[in-house]
Amino acid sequence: MTRWPVATYTMTSALGGGVQAHEQALRVGRSGLRLQRFETAHFEAWLGLVDGVDDVAMPEGLQDFDCRNNRLAWLGLQADGFLARVQQAVRRYGAHRVGVFMGTSTSGILQTEQAYRARDPQTGALPSSLHYPETHNTGSLSRFVQAALGLSGPAWSVSTACSSGAKAFGNAERLLSLGLIDAAVVGGVDSLCLTTLYGFNSLELVSPDICRPWDAGRRGLSLGEAAAFALLERDADRPVAWLRGVGESSDGHHMSSPLPDGSGAAMAMRQALERGGVDANEVGYVNLHGTATPNNDAAEDQAMQAVFPHVPCSSTKGATGHTLGAAGALEAGFAMVALQTGYLPGGSTLLQPDPALKSHYLREGRDAAPRLVASNSFGFGGTNTCLLFEAAA
Repeated sequence: MTRWPVATYTMTSALGGGVQAHEQALRVGRSGLRLQRFETAHFEAWLGLVDGVDDVAMPEGLQDFDCRNNRLAWLGLQADGFLARVQQAVRRYGAHRVGVFMGTSTSGILQTEQAYRARDPQTGALPSSLHYPETHNTGSLSRFVQAALGLSGPAWSVSTACSSGAKAFGNAERLLSLGLIDAAVVGGVDSLCLTTLYGFNSLELVSPDICRPWDAGRRGLSLGEAAAFALLERDADRPVAWLRGVGESSDGHHMSSPLPDGSGAAMAMRQALERGGVDANEVGYVNLHGTATPNNDAAEDQAMQAVFPHVPCSSTKGATGHTLGAAGALEAGFAMVALQTGYLPGGSTLLQPDPALKSHYLREGRDAAPRLVASNSFGFGGTNTCLLFEAAA
């Protein structure tokens, strides 16, 4: 595939707003996870909540889109000068030539959860204040981002569970390659809701302790929320990185569990390398999906042994929590941070490495100079994605 310039990117999570906040947190091993309650949930959990979301005011004329997920999106879009950079692309190519491809899993379901609590006691009718298409609907996110940025090119949402934010890059790459657009705003936004919290808890996947990817005593994931965006641009001046390869596979093994041998994930990794025209030994770092659930870490380790057996790797979910539909975009941002700064993050919450996992997992961060980095994102149903990024210089 043609490598595509990443003109800029931005990240907002429990670690803070903007790329610099995330880099600094990784360097000192700071986690944004806290033991806390969310909304009306009757139990505490280690959660990566973003500060200030409830105080966000929606852009003028877009009040119908008001929900936690779109507030988080608007908060994230305002970081790192991202809005201004998109407008430069609009002036260069025209609003109709800039696409929007967003990943999310639950979109604004919290808004509907709250509306059900406010039903008419006599009729059961939902309140008129609920704007389902603009909030709950998965397409709400891409519609809101497009409207907030004043764009009119192709726009849609991707909802493939935890690979959504990464698959958005693949969608954008295909339309760029076809010549249908000249630039693309890609990313992922997922905010916490009770459906997510109770759903993962009922699957017995929420850890009672802070999540510890690759740890011998890992007991499950910690949930987080995030908004992360990148601007891919055909003729970007001084790109921050290049999207070198995208690999995707669907193993369809089980509704919520990966293929135990990791072969589906390995297929996506190999495809990213093949499409990027590079060998595995050229990659200097892999940001793992690394959820800290026993089965997922074990399966990903099998895949890593098949494709990247000696490449340094780590999971950043101990810092942000698992941000679900936003994870692929957020962790693509971490991959680009590694390229720009030469710093490979360590697994900040790891206590005792699992001896059964053989990957070259970094317990501590280290300075390096990788030319190529990869980011893995795997979702329910076996939707696997691997993104390959190349340093700009």
